[in-house]
Amino acid sequence: MNEKRLQELVETISSDIFGKPFKHQARFNSRLQTTGGRYLLKSHDIELNPKYYLERGEQELIGIIKHELCHYHLHLEGKGYKHRDQDFRQLLKSVDAPRFCKPLDSVMKRRVTTQYLYECNKCRQRYIRKRKVDTARFVCGKCSGKLVQLQE
Repeated sequence: MNEKRLQELVETISSDIFGKPFKHQARFNSRLQTTGGRYLLKSHDIELNPKYYLERGEQELIGIIKHELCHYHLHLEGKGYKHRDQDFRQLLKSVDAPRFCKPLDSVMKRRVTTQYLYECNKCRQRYIRKRKVDTARFVCGKCSGKLVQLQE
């Protein structure tokens, strides 16, 4: 899907579902990592994550567009446009838009699942860490003894 088609899709959804025009810019932003899209308060533009379209398809993208348009229309009307606001939650429900988007498969594969186990030589205190610890720099927090890595 190209930028022109995306703009047309957002304008169509806005007029058909919300009954209001979308007068600003909609574009893909491939730098978005953890979210499906975002509404920019200053410019009133909407940025969407192209990975959601590629991995999940057009229906998931339409749900994200509806969500961002809720932010857009409520902000322009001066109503509560934030996730915690009652106006926002009611509009989400009425247009059948998702409150959160599902995590991407590609992002879930990259998540750190490795755990590192360290033990103090003096007091035998054990530490489980997600990131590797530099045992030359860091010592036991209990007795200041030397840490030794047991397993990955």
